[in-house]
Amino acid sequence: MLIGRVLGPTEIEVDGAVADLGGPLPRRLVAALLAAEGRPVREDALADAIWGDETPPHPTASLQAYVSRLRRALGGRSPLARAGAGYRLTVDDTDAARFAAEVLRGRELLDEDRPAEALRLFDAALARWRGEAYADLPGHPARTRLDELRAVAVEERLAARLADGDAAGAVGELEAATAAEPYRERGWELLILALYRGGRQADALAALRRVRERLADDLGIDPGPALQSLERRLLAQDPGLLLTSRSAPPVRPLSRFFGRTGELAGLAELVSTARLVTLVGPGGAGKTRLAVEFAAGQDPWFVRLADVAGPALVPAAVAAAVGVRGATTDAIATALGDRSGLLLLDNCEHVVAAAADVAFALLARCPGLRVLATSREPLSIDGERLLPVSPLPTEDAVALLTDRITGVRPGWRPSPAESEALVRLAAALDGIPLALELAAARARVLGLSELLEMLDDRFPALGPVPRGALAPHETLEAAVAWSVDLLGAHDRALLLRLWPFEGGFPLSAVEDDLDALSALVARSVVVADTTVVPTRYRLLEIVRAYCRQRDPDPRDSRDRHARWVRELVERHAPLLRGERSAHAIRTLNRELPNLRAGIEHDLGARPASALRTAGLLQWFWFRGGLVADGLRLLGDGLAAAPEAPPTDRARAHLSTALLRYLAGDPGAMTDLGTGLAILGEHPDHEGRILAAQGSYYESLYWSFRGEFARAVEPARRSMALARRIGEEWIQPASAMALGAALVGAGEVLEGRRVLAAAGREAIGRRQAWTAAMSGLLLARALLTDGPSAPAQPEPALAAVRQALDGFAGEDDVGNLLAGLHTGAYALARAGRTGEAARLLVATRRAAARRGLDLDAMDPIRAAGLTAAVGEAELARVADPIDDESALPALLGPAPGQD
Repeated sequence: MLIGRVLGPTEIEVDGAVADLGGPLPRRLVAALLAAEGRPVREDALADAIWGDETPPHPTASLQAYVSRLRRALGGRSPLARAGAGYRLTVDDTDAARFAAEVLRGRELLDEDRPAEALRLFDAALARWRGEAYADLPGHPARTRLDELRAVAVEERLAARLADGDAAGAVGELEAATAAEPYRERGWELLILALYRGGRQADALAALRRVRERLADDLGIDPGPALQSLERRLLAQDPGLLLTSRSAPPVRPLSRFFGRTGELAGLAELVSTARLVTLVGPGGAGKTRLAVEFAAGQDPWFVRLADVAGPALVPAAVAAAVGVRGATTDAIATALGDRSGLLLLDNCEHVVAAAADVAFALLARCPGLRVLATSREPLSIDGERLLPVSPLPTEDAVALLTDRITGVRPGWRPSPAESEALVRLAAALDGIPLALELAAARARVLGLSELLEMLDDRFPALGPVPRGALAPHETLEAAVAWSVDLLGAHDRALLLRLWPFEGGFPLSAVEDDLDALSALVARSVVVADTTVVPTRYRLLEIVRAYCRQRDPDPRDSRDRHARWVRELVERHAPLLRGERSAHAIRTLNRELPNLRAGIEHDLGARPASALRTAGLLQWFWFRGGLVADGLRLLGDGLAAAPEAPPTDRARAHLSTALLRYLAGDPGAMTDLGTGLAILGEHPDHEGRILAAQGSYYESLYWSFRGEFARAVEPARRSMALARRIGEEWIQPASAMALGAALVGAGEVLEGRRVLAAAGREAIGRRQAWTAAMSGLLLARALLTDGPSAPAQPEPALAAVRQALDGFAGEDDVGNLLAGLHTGAYALARAGRTGEAARLLVATRRAAARRGLDLDAMDPIRAAGLTAAVGEAELARVADPIDDESALPALLGPAPGQD
């Protein structure tokens, strides 16, 4: 499709893309051809348009060169053809033709008393102008005609504003218009009428005097008949000059309504007991539609405040809906008196204070009146009851999408793949009904997978709202922009920099700026989940995408987010081993999406910081079973920051060793050795702490590999180093490693004693995780036969149960699964092979889902476990349990319990 554009610099759009026409001379050629509106233009006329008085010696050859270039630019479609002694350019449409048609239709709508529709059409028509008409042909006669039509459109648009009740809002524009075109009497007529309708009778008469004097002094003429008639009517205070009141009932939607059963029931209950109920929620969530569905059959007075330009016009809008000529709250209250009825104030957010004043005054004076309001923030009147309108749940969102797509694709039924895409599409659009409606309309020309790609990482360009829809905004972007533009400068700046947060954020993420955050929540651009502690805040994905695009400094927002992640980790990493470790784990688990995003950003911007953050999280990765996340980020950090401080590099290698061990990677010792070697070369206090920890890591590694003789020395080294540097809190873990090594080396009774003592010391130091791990290793020791120390399966099961309670309390999923693995061995040693097989299969499946290899982590016991259970018994497990929370129950109750 070819579209010519002349309302500004000359352009040709070819199938949606602007063609490269070249420099100013080729553009003059195109402009001259477009001005002919498809008629042939002689070569001499084209030459005159292109060169004027500076025609080159051989204009025909030059003209032909430009024609050839233009044909190539238009893609070989040959809309430019030879016609007699000249050329003809045929296009499908021009912006000038569209503009003229829209102005004509706008005037028709005004004549039909449909000013709101006319106003939108005039706005759209004037928005087509990108500069001067025929900017490349400043002297062309077509320019004069378009300039005149533009002036008419400006006047008629202002007439539409007046007819729609926005007299006060139109005054400023009319003042500017009359100053720019002082001899156009239509502008003066509208200005005078706007002043009069706005209650400024003296100013209206003064404007009349100004135009009289201007016309007499400059042109020596009197005003025309229209202005003279208006003057007589003003002096007579003709009531016909005031805007005729007209009720504006809500349009009954033609589309099917989905879900909202709970909200409708809640609304009915609230309206039966409260006289003012406000539906609050984000833009596009369906507040208006819900209100209209509820009020169906009640014949409410519907006030569409989205079309009201300012607070001063709210009483006039209510008066028009109620059918009262006087545009004051007092006149409305007097007219309503004791009448019963429902007043529906729709879209109050941009005039919330004025809407609240009118509602309060009417409720106080009209005992039979009830008010139902929709707004993105409360009216904050005493006695107001709020009903939050949230996005649709997935099931209803998918049902709405399916229904609307069927409307544009008759006979369509989603395939299994499309059904999955519908769920993803509903999630990507937050379940916002307006967004779903727009996406469904796009499905007429796009597949669902294409729609999903279009939504990826950018604001959804989903097109205009369908005709007849209740949405007050033409597009989803306009709906979000409406909310954002209503914010104060400080609140808006905060909102625009929140988009980097993944999965929500706590209050601390906004530097405890509770006032600004409360304002964002109150205006429904941030959602607060108060069902969790601490309260969790998040942006709807649609708002988030909008903010990402509008953020004036996205790099700074990313940096702020990454800095918050670094500070969060620095605060919580030291807590991962102490009495507050469970709190630290839960906090970091909540922020896992933010941790990933912050470290990823720092890998490019501050790689040494990324490496430090990933390393500090070593116990979080380990205890959460987050093997893949940890290994990837640690590996990327080591590669990106080879010059990072030695202690941070050493910690990263030790962390990598832990995770490689969890994954069953026999090369874990390589990283462990590298980390310890770095620490040996660069001894600072933090490094010595890491060396003590790394030594007991080494001991546990050799124990789990079955090389117990090699495991004893690193454990004793760890204990000695901890004492030497005064970090006695390391001792329980070091003793735990020593106990495990002694058991494997044949000193079973001594190893059991050391493990039990390590567990007691850990409890005394409130190191719940170390106590749980000591208990797990004690359970394994109780399953190990030694001289005068036979295996004790039942005490081992008791130790396993106690360890599992500890790991559950610490949110340590990885070691909880390792404990269940040991529990299966204890069941097998107790002769309960069927239960052992069922637990073992389920535990292995759960571990595999997390990237853990439990058998490789404990190969000696794993071999004995498989032998004790038997391959035949394992094969008989037909329906393993997938619910991880149910697995501990497979160990059976402790003795004395049912």
